[in-house]
Amino acid sequence: MDAVEEWRAAYGRVTDLVGSLGAEEAARRVPACPDWTVRDLLSHMIGLDADVVAGDEPDDHNSTWTQRQVDARAGRTVGELLEEWRSLVGPLTGWMQEFTTRPLGDLVIHEQDLRGALGRPGARDNAGLLSLRDRMLGRFEARLGAARPIALYGGSWQWCSSGPASDAEVVVRASEFDLARALMSRRSAAQIRRWTERGDVAPYLPAFETLGPLPADELDD
Repeated sequence: MDAVEEWRAAYGRVTDLVGSLGAEEAARRVPACPDWTVRDLLSHMIGLDADVVAGDEPDDHNSTWTQRQVDARAGRTVGELLEEWRSLVGPLTGWMQEFTTRPLGDLVIHEQDLRGALGRPGARDNAGLLSLRDRMLGRFEARLGAARPIALYGGSWQWCSSGPASDAEVVVRASEFDLARALMSRRSAAQIRRWTERGDVAPYLPAFETLGPLPADELDD
């Protein structure tokens, strides 16, 4: 996977997605980020890239840092935000080529968050998303600790924490996309329970909190 090209592709999809939004759509709440509107989330995405290029990126991506990105862009239109983002493409892709392609993960996650808010599904099967799924799978496995084996079945893709999947204590089966989003803390405990076809998934739910608490409400994107 060429991660920089995947970033460019995701950037193009998001700018197409939000480029013609009216004020009402831009003011919609984002179910996956309920404290933010679509415009707020876009402000964070752009602000993160600006801060990365400027060398202002804490290890924990804490809420004070992310909210500052939103507050600094309060009152700007979507068009003005996209103009700032366009100015960052060259510097950010150059930074990724020199250092790390980590910013791709944030863009991949929030593209789907935006799609969920706007009711415009898409981009559910691309190299960037699958790469991030595998990265989050590493976090998920580390959070399992000494728990007995759990298996995830997603269409043609499957994974087990230990040994053959057929022997797993708990089996969770859903679409590959839903499992990927669950590993990004973007599916509720109720959804994960509903997809569990064997065993008690309750003790394993904290392992799905790779990026924070699971949402209270069910999410589709």
